Formats: sequence, C-alpha cells, structure tokens
Amino acid sequence: MGGIFGVVSSENCAKTLFYGTDYHSHLGTENGGMAVLGAKGFYKTVHSVSQVQFKSRFIDDYKKMEGCFGIGAIDDETPQPLVFRSKFGVYAVAASGLISNKNKLVSELLNEGVSFGEMADGGVNNAEIVACLINRGDNIVEGIASMRGAIEGSICALVLTAEGIYAARDKFGRFPLAIGKNKNQGKKSYVVATEASSFENLGYELLQFIGPGEIVLLNPEGVKSMKPAGAEKKICSFLWIYTGYPSSAYEGISVEGTRERCGSYLAKRDNVKADFVSGIPDSGVGHAIGYAMESGIPYRRALVKYTPGYGRSYTPPTQEIRDLVATMKLCAVREVIKGNRIIICDDSIVRGTQLKNLTIKKLWDNGAKEIHVRPACPPLMFPCIYASSTRTTGELAGRKAIRALEGKEIENPSEYLDTNSVKYTQMVDWICKDLNVTSLKYLAIEDMISAIGLPADQLCLHCWQGKSRV
Repeated sequence: MGGIFGVVSSENCAKTLFYGTDYHSHLGTENGGMAVLGAKGFYKTVHSVSQVQFKSRFIDDYKKMEGCFGIGAIDDETPQPLVFRSKFGVYAVAASGLISNKNKLVSELLNEGVSFGEMADGGVNNAEIVACLINRGDNIVEGIASMRGAIEGSICALVLTAEGIYAARDKFGRFPLAIGKNKNQGKKSYVVATEASSFENLGYELLQFIGPGEIVLLNPEGVKSMKPAGAEKKICSFLWIYTGYPSSAYEGISVEGTRERCGSYLAKRDNVKADFVSGIPDSGVGHAIGYAMESGIPYRRALVKYTPGYGRSYTPPTQEIRDLVATMKLCAVREVIKGNRIIICDDSIVRGTQLKNLTIKKLWDNGAKEIHVRPACPPLMFPCIYASSTRTTGELAGRKAIRALEGKEIENPSEYLDTNSVKYTQMVDWICKDLNVTSLKYLAIEDMISAIGLPADQLCLHCWQGKSRV
C-alpha cells in the first residue's frame, strides 16, 4: 500500500507537508519522501523508513525545506516523490497503487527510446513509469488521462508544478483522494491526501472527495476540476475493514462506524457463550466493540499493542518481517486471559500464519479456556491486483484450505464462495483446525456490504469474489 499528501499555500508549506505525510504512516512501512517547490526551485528528500518512524527520519529535512507547494509519499514499493525535467518543464510526481502490467509498459517505453534512471529493488520506479507515461501527452492533464488508460491496476497521482498540484484519482476510484481547505478564512491554503483524517489536526476541513478518474488542479486561489469524474466507481471495501485509519471516512462513510457495524452483524448471527470480547489491535478493536455492544458480552483487552516503533504487520513486503513485527508488537495480558472463554474479533484472516503462530498461541500460553475467532470480512480468496497487499493466491488461508481438501490447486473456487454450501463449511472447519481455535465464523459478504453502506456495484469486492475491471 501507500499514501500521498500534497499542500498548496501562500506561505511556507514545509511543516504542514511533513506532518500531513506522516499521517499516512499506517499505509506503508518501507519508503518515504517529500518534495517542495520554492523560490530556489525543487527540494526533494527521500529515505527508507523500514526501521524507523517517518517523523524521526525526516524531522531534520523538513526544517531545511522552504516552498509554498509540496507533495509527500509513504510507499511500500518505491522511493518517491521524484523530480523530472520534461517538455512540460520541471515537475515532481508521487503515485500510490499498483501497476500490474509494469513489465509490459517498461518494454514499450524502452522501445520508444525512454531511459530510466530511478531503480527500486532492481526494477523501474513506479513514479518514473507514471512520469514517462504522462510525458506522452500534449499537456499534463491529457498525459495523466492517457497514463491511467495505459496502466492495468490502480494509480492515484500528485503532480507538483509551478501552476500548483495536479491531483488525479485512479480511474474507478478504488482508492481515495480527498481535498481539504484551511479553516482560517484569512489563509489561502489547500491540501490533498489519501487519508482525510490527516486534515483536522493540521487546521483543515474536508472540502470534497475527488471523484473516480477526476483530475483537479490545486493552488492557493482554489480548486479547479480539469477532467470530470467518471460515472463508474469501485472503491476498495478493505479500506473500511482494515486499511483505513479509524478516524477516516471515505465517500462520507466513517471507518470506525463501519467496523462497529461489522461487529454488530457478527454478533447478530452468533450464539457462542463467552466471558468477554476482545479485538486484535488496532484494526480489530472497532469490530470487537461493535460485537460487544450488540451481544451485551463485555469488552476487555486480552492483547495490547506496543505502539512505539512497530507498524502494521500486514504491509511489510516479506513474511519474515511481517512475523517479526507481529511477534513484538502484541503483548498478552495474562490476568485478563487466564481461565476465560474469549471471542476474538479481527479485521480479516489473510495468510493465517500470524494469527495462528503469534496471536492464538499467546492466548493459549496465557491460560485461555476457549478461543472463538470472528473475522470481520469473508475469507479472502483472490490476491489484490490493485495494491500490493496480498500478492499470490497460494498464500491465502482460504486457498490453502481448498488445496488441502481437494489435494490440488483448483482454478475456480466458486463452490467455496457459497456460505450455504458443504464445501464452504468444510473450508472454514479446516481453517479452524489449522488455527487451533475453538470455533471460527466469518462475516457474510452481504453483511459486510450492508455495514459499509454503499451499493455493492460501487464497491471493489475482488478479494472475495474475483470479479474486477482493470
């Protein structure tokens, strides 16, 4: 995953850029960067943030920055923003998302005579691919539109120019871009961000969400739509279930409110007897609170997160790092756990390895009597093709169960998607035994959709149904 942030102001924007970008740290763990445009031109700084917090890495850099326009990024895939000299002049680019046809596009661009200078883990930097595709156009707006048409996957981009910041949401709006306006009426300043929750503490209020496929230009004088939004929307459902920060909202729908409703739906369809409900921090907490409110079973903290220094265990690129983060960040509270029947709510079961080996084991080791796991979404059956969250079919817990039951890899798991089928029950039972828990019950997809509150045809449900558009 990743997040992008931009600011345009009539005065130095470096402090706002620094803290606004930092408010996206929950979306990525590997790379961070900022670029500002001032009287002396562009100033760019990019670092790895895999072992430190964004604030610690960039605190000295931002104090050297001075400029009225700036963009920042936190990204798991590639270091950015990048600055380019082009036929449109000098500009900087930050882009978040996934380019599924990356190799094909690189080959096309090389055949056109393009040379790549920025490499990331041995490959071409996504931001540079985005810039090269934009440069195909006759102007930046046309270039951004053609760039999105060429990319399979999903890309949101910020392009920093002397005119201001061009902000472009991906074609079907799978990932958000929100615009904020400074609350001080005398100060001309606007921000644009993946996470609207970054606005409040910086003194901004939500002005609008950029529409799917829309391109806008922000400068201190205001916000101008350069290309209207498309009619079709497919926003990622996982934003509400896991990825988004609790205080965020997408399309006007609260993340925390959605998670509480997911928990409520889980409780409505459950009859398990337990001593208390607990959530796996942080994203499982909202789901657990909703379950507790609906069921009347008290909420207690069996696991607490040691926040300083540890990010999310879902986003790092290797299993080894994910396991290390998951092991170290969660601390069991023995006095709460011992001798009790516990309902554990989590956002999802992706691979299942961390839940089994690092979380469930901690509960058993600290004396749990029973452990009932309640994930707040259906079994994930297809890897995401729009972000770098899940990478292969084989790593998903549901597919591992099917492989064990069938004795082979099957191409079409449709029989296992029907919650009323025998095969679905067999799959859930296999995962339950593999996790070593007392019981396992997933949230039904129709309940997840109802909890979010948007029509199903406006949501991306690819991870669960495998139906998608590129």
